[in-house]
Amino acid sequence: MTTGATLTAVGRPLARVDGPAKVTGSGRYAAEFTLPGTTYAALVGARTAGGRVVGIDTSAAENAGGVLAVLTHRNLPKIAAPPHLLPSLAGHAAPGESFFPLQSDVVHYFGQPVAMVIADSHERAQFAARQVHVDYERSASITTLDEGRDQAYEPEAIFAGFIPARSVRGDVEAGFEAATHRLDATYHFAANHHNPIEPSATTAVWDGDRLTLYDATQGIVASQSTVAALLGIPPSKVRVRASYVGGGFGCKAMIWPHVTLAAMAARHVRRPVKLALTREQMFTSCGHREEQEQRVELGATDDGRLTALRHHKLSLTSPFDEWAEPSLSIASQAYACPHYEGVYRLIRGNTMTPTFTRGPGETTGMFALECLMDELAHRIGVDPVQLRLRNHAEADPNTGHPWSSDGAQECYRRGAARFDWQSRNPEPRSERDGNWLIGKGMATAGYPVFFPMQPQRARARLYADGSAVVQAGTQDFGTGSGTAMTQVAADGLGVSVENVRFEYGDTDLPNVAAAVGSAGAGMLSAAVHTAVTTLRDQMIEQAVADPDSPLHQADPAAVVVRGGRMELRDEPGSGESYRDLMQRHFMTDMDALGSWQPPAPNVPYGLATFGAQFAEVAVDPALGMVRVRRMVGAFAPGRILNARTAHSQVMGGMLWGLGQALLEGSLVDTRDGRWANASLGEYLVPVNADAPDVDIEFVEVTDTVVNPLGVKGLGEVGMVGAAAAIANAVFHATGYRARELPIRIEHLL
Repeated sequence: MTTGATLTAVGRPLARVDGPAKVTGSGRYAAEFTLPGTTYAALVGARTAGGRVVGIDTSAAENAGGVLAVLTHRNLPKIAAPPHLLPSLAGHAAPGESFFPLQSDVVHYFGQPVAMVIADSHERAQFAARQVHVDYERSASITTLDEGRDQAYEPEAIFAGFIPARSVRGDVEAGFEAATHRLDATYHFAANHHNPIEPSATTAVWDGDRLTLYDATQGIVASQSTVAALLGIPPSKVRVRASYVGGGFGCKAMIWPHVTLAAMAARHVRRPVKLALTREQMFTSCGHREEQEQRVELGATDDGRLTALRHHKLSLTSPFDEWAEPSLSIASQAYACPHYEGVYRLIRGNTMTPTFTRGPGETTGMFALECLMDELAHRIGVDPVQLRLRNHAEADPNTGHPWSSDGAQECYRRGAARFDWQSRNPEPRSERDGNWLIGKGMATAGYPVFFPMQPQRARARLYADGSAVVQAGTQDFGTGSGTAMTQVAADGLGVSVENVRFEYGDTDLPNVAAAVGSAGAGMLSAAVHTAVTTLRDQMIEQAVADPDSPLHQADPAAVVVRGGRMELRDEPGSGESYRDLMQRHFMTDMDALGSWQPPAPNVPYGLATFGAQFAEVAVDPALGMVRVRRMVGAFAPGRILNARTAHSQVMGGMLWGLGQALLEGSLVDTRDGRWANASLGEYLVPVNADAPDVDIEFVEVTDTVVNPLGVKGLGEVGMVGAAAAIANAVFHATGYRARELPIRIEHLL
């Protein structure tokens, strides 16, 4: 890149470019693509947590009106490769679990698909699915931590083998011996489910040997590669489209069996098939945040400096995958503690494989650590903010590498100032508002910065009328990436945002990795920025080589672009427009492909986004009710691409933290392994009446390591620490220390 453009669009609170389509209903989601001859599939889920299918009577379903086929393990073709082999067969494949249903009579978990009905209408398919009668030979099952404690074990690694199960630095026992204060607490977390507005859905259509999928996914390339590998066809034969996705939060990050089942059904009936999961099936088909328990031990000196940290986690995982949330990453890095031990342990249970859920891992890990840090502050009489400042890690404690960028201390200070933290009386139960007990709490927020392993690509095309189109094979699942990328492209080309159109949602476009782990904005903006600046530089090079151009023989490094014009930096108004250059050369357009190679995994920097969360609660001591009155968050996510969508992202995360603290928990009926509250009527989530005032400040830090624009990501960090700040505020109000989430009324009575 030979030159630059002033960032005039990036950072602005630009209104969403997809807003009109969503408001008017013209934007179509996966389940809204109804092609000629479309049929509808409905899944039949197992009604037991474990055992075997010993009999299936499909006659009533087959004789129901409009039914084209009923598929079971007896007549569904076998997949081409087991899901656990897919990473080696297709580099971008991302199966949600290493088990694929309808391949044998074995039942591993309640809700596992045991039959699939295809009919000529959605209603007929659902009716016929209820007519399938299945007999089971039931076996003993494990559906909770308590049922399987005696079978807990330490694996070699978790998280698909990417994270070692044990991590140690220093000598943790020596650290505890050096401590004058030692705290030990165990925290229990109920399982959580995602519940996006749009349930997962796939519409599949074959054209000869080519398959097109309209899929609700956070990674269209992952859908393409996974389905292709499972079906045994080249990825080039599979096209995935996802223009609009109604939320994901992690449940649409991995590719679950229903996507491939839709394709298999469409191939079987030789017609398009639409498979939309019901709300209840969303609890049994797309993963979840697992039930887990975390024990944290802290050692500290009299002035609160940490000497030792031991953090052990126990998770309920599936029978076939060693998967648990990576909860110990930021908890091991947030503070300058010389001696550390982190261990993951698993229990194999009768549940589907857990998966990413917003703020995966760090949301629970930091809850446990931050609650115990608050307990330490209270014990030794140190202000909780000062305790965290005192233990701030100037470098990554795990490696000693400097942070690529930090900002944590500034977040503490700015957040405390906005919250008026200094007016807080540290004594519990010291403040009232009528009958309400008032409490104030805070916690650290943090989330790792992840890089995809493969290059990220985008294409930019500039037209002779001065307009531009930028394309990338990504998807916008409600976060506003289409809007932010329009801003990135406009600044890179030096044109107005009105002259840029960003096209996405199709694997026929240059490929980008799945948007997971807050990596989407960083990798996508890097690819778009590389494409548009490559195109911009091509235009400048052509101008300086053109004898008829006012920029002829100018130094390309001295040329800037603004308002669609190439000008000398020190001579505003000089040069010429893109339009003039292209028309003179009889060009209708010019394009460029940009490819950004992410940094290597062993980059010598600590990589994390930090922040600080503050919350004020009111607790009715007679009724045990908790009301969150206000929340304040200060975050340092690098460069902000769009102030409006960034604010919305973080506010959504903070409010989800409220849900984690006070409302959300999936309960298991241990008799059959069924999620007992698998509906939005019984799985409680925050609504408008629960929402407090939310005040957010961004502390922009410069980061030259993570990507060209210094974007670190913020989709997850807004949730991390929010629940802990609320729980610490509940302690301040009542004197009750939360050891279990969600905090229930009966805990406070």
